[in-house]
Amino acid sequence: MQQFFYDDQIRRFLLQFARIFSNFQVEYGKTEPGGEPTLLRLPVRYGDASRNAQTIIQQNSSNKMPSTPLMTFYITGMQYDRSRIQEPYYVDKQQVRQRTYDEETDSYDTSQGNAFTIERLMPVPYNMTINADLWTSNTHQKFQLFEQIATLFNPSLELQSTDNFLDWTSLSVAELSNVNWSSRSIPTGVDDSIDVMTMSFALPIWISSPAKVKKLGIVERVVASIHDSNGDLNDSITDNDLLMGTRLKVTPYAYQVLLIGNKLQIVENATAVQPSNTSLTPTTELTSSHLSWNTVINMYGQMRPGISQLRLDGDWSDNSEIVGTITIDPTDPRFLLFSIDSDTIPSNTLGTVDAIIDPLISGPGAGLADAVQGQRYLLVNDIGDASNTSPSTSWGDIVAKTNDIIEFNDGAWGISFNASQVTSVQFMTNSATSVQYKWTGTSWMKSYEGLYKGGEWALVL
Repeated sequence: MQQFFYDDQIRRFLLQFARIFSNFQVEYGKTEPGGEPTLLRLPVRYGDASRNAQTIIQQNSSNKMPSTPLMTFYITGMQYDRSRIQEPYYVDKQQVRQRTYDEETDSYDTSQGNAFTIERLMPVPYNMTINADLWTSNTHQKFQLFEQIATLFNPSLELQSTDNFLDWTSLSVAELSNVNWSSRSIPTGVDDSIDVMTMSFALPIWISSPAKVKKLGIVERVVASIHDSNGDLNDSITDNDLLMGTRLKVTPYAYQVLLIGNKLQIVENATAVQPSNTSLTPTTELTSSHLSWNTVINMYGQMRPGISQLRLDGDWSDNSEIVGTITIDPTDPRFLLFSIDSDTIPSNTLGTVDAIIDPLISGPGAGLADAVQGQRYLLVNDIGDASNTSPSTSWGDIVAKTNDIIEFNDGAWGISFNASQVTSVQFMTNSATSVQYKWTGTSWMKSYEGLYKGGEWALVL
């Protein structure tokens, strides 16, 4: 079967050559005595001087007077360059990984798309010779244009036919090799022809055959030991947010992990763990599990402190992950020290509170600081009902319920967040403990601290 290919390779070099001369100008007198000079841009066209260019100049009419200035260029030679010959049968292989393209946002995201192998065949070297004819009506025009062009080639100018980084034939140079100052002879005789100056350029180029593109069919992701019925097996197979071949993403044996503060403990799936994220008071109690992180990690590879990651899949509104780097706790191998990437923590939707309090036990000036403008508290008990007794009158006439947030403004306490009227997920931080909390629609709980079951977390070694 006949094989045909054409890639405009020579044409692209000619287009770049034309762009070299596309912005030169000549002076055509002045707009007025003492005024600014009138400038005319030099047109550049492809075609030989004897027929094509002359037809263009005369606008396909023998009655049209030719106009100047004008530059025309054309190929005069194409010779095989044996001095640049290399191994003709050499094949260069490049591995390329694309980024995923989001058609909705018309942009590339950070996840990995398709992977390809590009096989490039050795190109063929040629020396291309181009003549550029400079058509001028007087010597002064020729002086102006030559002075601009001559300083540009000292001795050559680099040009590039494409911006494809995989194209190893895109670069070349245009070298000014010869100048024929005039096409006229002395004496000029009776023929008043337009004066043409011819400049010869040499371009060493490469002509290449099509590259072979192969889509990779290798294993790109290994997902091991995800036994939870609600695990993320399908998502793990299709999720390509990591460069494969360099990292392994696993949930070992469906173990659970417990995060409190900056410490992570691994727990067997059958171990009952009291949820720690439902308490509004910070806790440092972990389970009595004696599983060692070293034993678990060594089954899959080697941990690199500060580089290896642990990822937590939470019930976030944007389906994102809590990501942080990990190191073994030097005092106890049962724990990992978790350095959270702050950019992955859910953004607060509510202002911070100064403390989480029981308003029946403490109040401004009675266990708490005196009330100041903008002071905010999260309540764990009702206030203002007839059945409750306040320790002081500092709360004023406010009536608030458990889980409400109250704020002191303009000399009085008021409700800033009414829990009974908000059913959407909200996030807020307690400035006293730097712990972030999430409003689920019915109660407050720690936003990302707590227990993660198998399939809800992953090691990235």
